[in-house]
Amino acid sequence: METQYAQEMLDALTRTANAREYAAHMALISKDVSVYGVPGFEVIGYDDWARQCRFEFDEGILKQVSYAGLRLVTVTSDHVLFKTTETVEGTDGTVNRHGLEILIRKEVDGKWRVLQERILSDEEMNFDSHKAH
Repeated sequence: METQYAQEMLDALTRTANAREYAAHMALISKDVSVYGVPGFEVIGYDDWARQCRFEFDEGILKQVSYAGLRLVTVTSDHVLFKTTETVEGTDGTVNRHGLEILIRKEVDGKWRVLQERILSDEEMNFDSHKAH
């Protein structure tokens, strides 16, 4: 069941980003969100995420977002922590691929939202892939 919540979140993030549905995409993000591991930033919050999304969607910079692989790390009744690989393709031909650790939370309105994201180092992702075998 917990895998379902994580997979549904990845599917919704993909669908809303690729369709450039700003309001629907931001509805998947907790107002308390924290993003770690972005070069040049200690932490990114909701307002920063919203501003970046609005810019990328409006300017047509984002070609496609996709996720590959899903591995549960920790599960409680109202939190699911998992790892995945995110690929972001720009309309300029750039491709950024990195491992992500994502924490989703069931909020007071009953909806699951992204509470935290952490960009993983290559070492962390390689360790996980070797550990899984």
